[in-house]
Amino acid sequence: MTDDNDFEALLKELEKTEQAVAARPKVGDRVKGTIIEIGEEHVFVDIGGKAEATMEVANLRNADGLINKAVGDSIEAAVTGVDPDSGTLVLGSRHGRHAHGADQLEAAFQAGTPVEGQITGTTKGGLEVQIAGQRAFCPASQADIRFIEDLSTLVGERASFRITKFEGGRRMNLVVSRRAVLAEEQAERAAELRAKLEPGAVLPGVVVGLQEFGAFVDLGGVEGMIHISELALGRVRHPEEVLSIGQELEVAVLRIEQTNNPKRPERIALSIRALAKNPWSDAAQRYHPGTRIRGRIERLEPFGAFVEIEPGLTGLVHVSELGAGRRVEHPKDVVQVGQEVDAVIVQVDTERRRIGLSLASDRVAEAETSTAQPTSSAGSKNDRRSAESPEESGVGTLGELLKAQLGQDDALNRSNGHRASPPRR
Repeated sequence: MTDDNDFEALLKELEKTEQAVAARPKVGDRVKGTIIEIGEEHVFVDIGGKAEATMEVANLRNADGLINKAVGDSIEAAVTGVDPDSGTLVLGSRHGRHAHGADQLEAAFQAGTPVEGQITGTTKGGLEVQIAGQRAFCPASQADIRFIEDLSTLVGERASFRITKFEGGRRMNLVVSRRAVLAEEQAERAAELRAKLEPGAVLPGVVVGLQEFGAFVDLGGVEGMIHISELALGRVRHPEEVLSIGQELEVAVLRIEQTNNPKRPERIALSIRALAKNPWSDAAQRYHPGTRIRGRIERLEPFGAFVEIEPGLTGLVHVSELGAGRRVEHPKDVVQVGQEVDAVIVQVDTERRRIGLSLASDRVAEAETSTAQPTSSAGSKNDRRSAESPEESGVGTLGELLKAQLGQDDALNRSNGHRASPPRR
């Protein structure tokens, strides 16, 4: 090889070295790489070009504290600094990294990378935060994604912040935002959640708002709403009766509707009711005719009173079964909404979801005696004689019994939105 060839080869090697140095990522750049080792505190990442980078293991932990990556997995992260001893690039994710000194704080400000700090107190209009031995100020509007009425509840916590204002000098001026980091985390969780969001999915959530028409639930970066009719099997007058702000719960996704609102790209309908067991599935086995129950008057109609037997299970007391033998013009003359009453099951129709009840005193007494005392053979004969002589027993004529039964069936039909056919004469 001639001297010219040697010189040309050296130039090519020099160009390659210069290109490699020029292509080296800077603080703030996002890089892609492959995890080659996971240690107790640090993760080593191959970012190509015979270069390695490190990252704190905390960046790979999910909300449950578990590492969600393995050796060989690809990863994308931002360059948050350079190790002063080895020159190795330091990567970060959504978690704030420890900063040391004014130089690293300025670098984090320029790159927009989060840093870790401790909330040490409250001040007028916000929070005092210690970051790398420096005092910083976090405005109240930047303390959280949602409004926090009492900022003192955050004192003592360690959190990640993004530096929004940096002024160096003898007395450093730092303004930081916790909200910006939380919003970024929320966006990441929302992206993960939308990938598995579909009707029928059962998801954990936290109640974040209550209105007269329903409850708003945070599913993890995405909000859905439970309409008041989907809060429980029974009737709910206001969501505050069954839920409270901050309550953790499980919900079922009913439907997802896309919107044109970039802040809320989808409208998600949720339900608690869908997860509850249907009480009608075994109502006939649990409630036999003649069974005595205790319930609450739910509402009144001219034809009778509706009684809540248990959540999601309501029976009807026909107006003819309210007066204990005397004529009743309207149920309000006998009972009131919210009143607890003793009643007797008259009939159960699970297919049509109807339960007929009676408040008649003789029926209640009959139910009590039939369950409390065994019937003797002599008693059976007396019962048959009583049935053969309705005038003497005080129950009424057979015609009156048939009218009462037809009236109750008619009321049940009307309560379900159907009108019964009139009896043939």
